[in-house]
Amino acid sequence: MTISSDSSVIRVGVAGTGFIARRLFDSCRLMDDLRLSVALTRRPLDSVKDIPSDVPVTHSTQELIDNSDVVVECSGDPIHAAEVVRDVLAAGLRVVTMDSEFHVTCGSHFVGKGYLTEANGDQPGVQAQVRDELVGMGFEPLVYGNMKGFLNLDPSREDMEYWSERQGFRVQQTTSFTDGTKVQIEQAFVANAFGAGIAKSGMLSPQMDSFEDATKALGEAALELGHPIADFSVVPAQAPGIFVIATIDESQRPVLAALKMGDGPCYTFVRPYHLCALEVPNTIRHAMEGRPPLLNNSSAPTIGVAAVAKRVLRPGERIDMGIGSFQVRGIAVRFCDEPSHVPIGLLHEATITRAIEPGQMLMLDDVDLPDSYARDITLELIREAVR
Repeated sequence: MTISSDSSVIRVGVAGTGFIARRLFDSCRLMDDLRLSVALTRRPLDSVKDIPSDVPVTHSTQELIDNSDVVVECSGDPIHAAEVVRDVLAAGLRVVTMDSEFHVTCGSHFVGKGYLTEANGDQPGVQAQVRDELVGMGFEPLVYGNMKGFLNLDPSREDMEYWSERQGFRVQQTTSFTDGTKVQIEQAFVANAFGAGIAKSGMLSPQMDSFEDATKALGEAALELGHPIADFSVVPAQAPGIFVIATIDESQRPVLAALKMGDGPCYTFVRPYHLCALEVPNTIRHAMEGRPPLLNNSSAPTIGVAAVAKRVLRPGERIDMGIGSFQVRGIAVRFCDEPSHVPIGLLHEATITRAIEPGQMLMLDDVDLPDSYARDITLELIREAVR
């Protein structure tokens, strides 16, 4: 049944019922112009908690479509998201995402097929916002940066369960944050969105005691390469924000020096926070106003995120979900360098077919990927990119 709506209020349907979705429910309750209309979940309906009592929860994508003016996709699962986004765009609705995993895996397939944008609030969206401001002032972005305060490529299950309970995320999410998979996904996404590259597979990710030293190293690396890059810094106790390093015409340098920005040629702009779901409502409004998408993975991506083994993987072993697992982690790679890599976003209920050593990148011949819409469109995107 379609829920009636005041025409001045935007009906927001949400695909996902995890951390981001729950925080978005809280945010929208404070807004007079936004009303949560329905939540799509794959969980048993009676197990979904922390949802406002007046918001229907459904397993039906059609019910989501029928009761929404705009859909926010935030499941974090590329396999599921691909089908939801396909159906919602086909129905003529706008889609706002908080789902870098979807974009960097298969989101490029949907560019040009309807209104699709990543939201502000997570690091890629914030980098896009800062980029727009800088470009509007005449700066040329050189490094798109993500800030991390820690990195452990192979955390223990015990530690991840502890931090998951303490921080309110699922173990899978906590693990993807800790082992670097999430930041590799986010920065590969940003590189594709803005036509940047990466300095090397896995990115440079300078681990230093000083943020200034880390950004200096990244700026110098990008200048030497001669093109913009996406990367990240790892500095102890660093705020979970973003930075953009940019250059500007030499004529502007005396002005910037007078404004205490330094002598150049590189200038670092920092936003030491991102507010996740609190920032999504503004993107929803911009989408409904018809403003251009903030960012997407572009129609011609060049960077993906490959799965790398954390430990020995044996034939017959099953990987239920690659992102956030204790079996593999993700690193950013150029399609032209690794055309046969297994995108970590496709590792869902997959089976290992050949023995893999720790640190080895998984190739398509090493794993049996179940049939899925996401698999088909992702592998076609990679084939197109390397032709």
